[in-house]
Parts: sequence; structure tokens; C-alpha cells
Amino acid sequence: MSEPVTRTPLFGAEQAPRYERQSLIAQYQEMVGVNLIVVIDDIMPVRMTILEELLFDCDPAKDLHVLLASPGGDGETALRMVRSMQLRCKELTVIVPDMAKSAATILCLGAHRILMGPGGDLGPIDPQMIRYSNGRPVGASSAKEIVAAVDEAEERVTRNPSTVGLFASLLSEVNMLVLQQAKSALARSESLMAEALKSTDRLTPKGVKDLTRRLQAPLIKVPTSHSAVITADDALDLGLPVEKADPASAEWRLLWSLWSRYFALGCFPAGNVPIYEAVRASHAG
Repeated sequence: MSEPVTRTPLFGAEQAPRYERQSLIAQYQEMVGVNLIVVIDDIMPVRMTILEELLFDCDPAKDLHVLLASPGGDGETALRMVRSMQLRCKELTVIVPDMAKSAATILCLGAHRILMGPGGDLGPIDPQMIRYSNGRPVGASSAKEIVAAVDEAEERVTRNPSTVGLFASLLSEVNMLVLQQAKSALARSESLMAEALKSTDRLTPKGVKDLTRRLQAPLIKVPTSHSAVITADDALDLGLPVEKADPASAEWRLLWSLWSRYFALGCFPAGNVPIYEAVRASHAG
């Protein structure tokens, strides 16, 4: 007697890439003995429920590995995400094949281990502010850059009052509320960093305090660009629990095969196709 058909041919053909990725996730889980989920997206509050879909049936007795790629986003959401991940595992490893910037770096700080690929990097904790035009979101700008732009405009107008019209036009999207929100977000960055470090049992309270102090300059104060690169060696020097992936290992070859499929899908770095995927759940787009 033939097996019942669970998928129609067209549906199976259309979804074949998804099933192939989930098969690779299952292979990695069996090889390493962990749960694996994939998060490739800006980190924003609206995505929290989708993350929960990946985590809801994770065995907390197992380690959790998270393949993460993100240019950043909302730091408060990153903290919520890493706390939720920690509740679903024995130990948390964040895998960085490409970049995990800003809010994504905050998420990494809450891990027991950060596994960085040869081209992986972390970045400054630089809050991103959503820009609106006619009530619609049109992109995001760095909080640090917003504050710096206003400060420079004030300085130039003070030196040359005739330029007030020019700078008023250039900063037309920045009102006092946006400026205050940017300043508040920057002031909150250090606390977010400390709270992420506290979310794991890896550090004592004194260890959290000392590491937060050590990270303040390189992650918050010194960088002038959101795209500044913090390599695996930099992160190790800062005292973060980083391990360099072995490109020749079977585990990394499998992860790279999986990552390559997401890249080919167009989900990164353009960010046009957000991905939340696990062996039994998949949200793409």
C-alpha cells in the first residue's frame, strides 16, 4: 500500500528550498546535539512573537544555538529576546557568520558563547531611531548621528547665523522629541549592555560590573560610525566569550551551507527577506 501524499507536487516544489534549509538545521542538531534556530532580520518589537514561535517547544535541558545576522535595531527588544532564549536552554551560543551590530551585539552579550565565522563581526551599541515621513516609517538613523548632527548644526549656525535656513532644511525630520529620544536611547545603552551580561550565569555581579566598564568605551563612546567593525580578536581582547569557528570543521561547513542558502534568498545584507526558522517552524518574508 502506497504512503499517503502529504504535499501536493506544486506546493512541494514551491517550498522545496524551505524544506532543504530545515533539513540542514535538523542535520546540525543531530551532529552537535543542540537545538538550532535562525534569526536574520532587524531586531524590532514586532518580531518578538515570531521568535517565540521558534522557541516554544525547545527542550530546556539542551543547549540552544542561534544563527544570527542583523544590522541592529531596538536594544530593549534584543534584551527581551536573549532573556527568552536563556529560559529555553542549558547554555546559549550565538553564531555570527556575517554581522551582528548594535542591538544584535547586545543579544550576543547575553550568550554563554559567541561563535564567530571568519568574516563575522560585532559592532558598536548604537541605538537606531525610526524615521517617519507623513506618518510612515521610511528608514532608521543612528541615535549618535542624530545628536551629532544637531550639535554640529547649532555650532555652525552660532558661527554663521545666515546658514540657519540651510540647516533647518537638512534637519527638518528632527524635532525636539526625536532629539530627546535619541539622547535617552544613548543614555540607556550602558544599562542594556549590563542587563544583557546579567542574563547569563557566566559572570558574577562584580564580573558584570567590571566587563560593563571595560566595554563602555569600545562599544559605546569611541566608535563614530554604526558600521565600525569589532572582529573576533577584538572581542576576545575585550573579554567576551568568543570562539573562532574552524572553517574546515564539519560543523562549520554545514552552517555555511545553511547560511549560503539564506544569502542566496536575498535576506542579507539587503534585509528584504527577514528569516525566522527552526526545524519545525519557518517564517520567511
